[in-house]
Amino acid sequence: MTTEFKTDTVKVSVEGKVATVELNRPESLNALDLEMIRGLAWNLKELCISDEVEIVLLKGAGRAFSSGGDIKTMLAGSNESDFYGIMESINELVTTLYSMPKLTISAINGAAAGLGFSLALATDYIMADPGSKLAMNFIGIGLIPDGGGHFFMKQRLGETKAKHHIWEGKPMTAAQALEIGLIDEVTEGDLNEAIAIKLEEWQQKPLQAMIKTKKIYAEENRTSLLKFLELEKYAQYKMRQTEDHKEGIQAFLEKRKPHFTGK
Repeated sequence: MTTEFKTDTVKVSVEGKVATVELNRPESLNALDLEMIRGLAWNLKELCISDEVEIVLLKGAGRAFSSGGDIKTMLAGSNESDFYGIMESINELVTTLYSMPKLTISAINGAAAGLGFSLALATDYIMADPGSKLAMNFIGIGLIPDGGGHFFMKQRLGETKAKHHIWEGKPMTAAQALEIGLIDEVTEGDLNEAIAIKLEEWQQKPLQAMIKTKKIYAEENRTSLLKFLELEKYAQYKMRQTEDHKEGIQAFLEKRKPHFTGK
C-alpha cells in the first residue's frame, strides 16, 4: 500500500480524463527542492494507477515552469549519503514521469532550466509560450545535466548536437528550441487556450492506442534511461567536489561571471 505524501508544493486537480499537476513554489520560480521532487513522484505514481486519467498536464505556478534544482539544496551540506538520496529521488521521479501509462504534456511558461528542463523533456509533448526561456544550463555552475538530461537531449538531438548544447548551456527562446526539435509547439496567443485546444484534440483520438505506442517505446528505452540516470548520479557527485563547481555557485550567489580553471 502506498504511503500518502502530501505537500503544498505540488497541486493536483482532475477533470474528466485530464489530471493537471502544478509545481507550486512560485516565489522561487518553482525551483525543485526535495519536498517537491518527492511530492511529484508520489502524485505521478498515484495517477499511474488511476482508471479515469489518461492525460497528465505538467505546468508551473506563477511566472515560470521551473528554474531548476534549488540552489539551497545544493549548498545544504556535502554528506555523500544525503546527496545520493536526493539523486535517487530525482531518478525515481524522472523514471515515473517518462514511463507512466498516460499521455503527458509539459506546458512551459517563463523559465524551464536545468532539472526543470529535464522534467519537461521527460514528457511526451512539450508546448511553450513564445516568451519562455529554456536552458540545459548545468555547465554554468560546473555541473552536468541530471534528471536524465543526457538521455533526453540525445533522444531529441542526437549525440553530437546534444553534447554541444550541453557544453554551451545557453538559454534558448521557445522558437529556437522548436527549430532544433527540443520542443514540439510554440503557442500562439494565450498559453492556457493553446493547452485547452491540444487537450481537446487528443481527447478526440483513440487514447488507449496512443498510450500503447508510448508504453512500447518507454519499455524499450527503460534500460538505457536507467543507465544514464546511474551514470549521472555518480558523475554529478564528483562534479560537486570540483573547484569549478564551487566557483560556479559562488559566482551565481554574487551575480557575476564565473572564472573557471578546469579543476
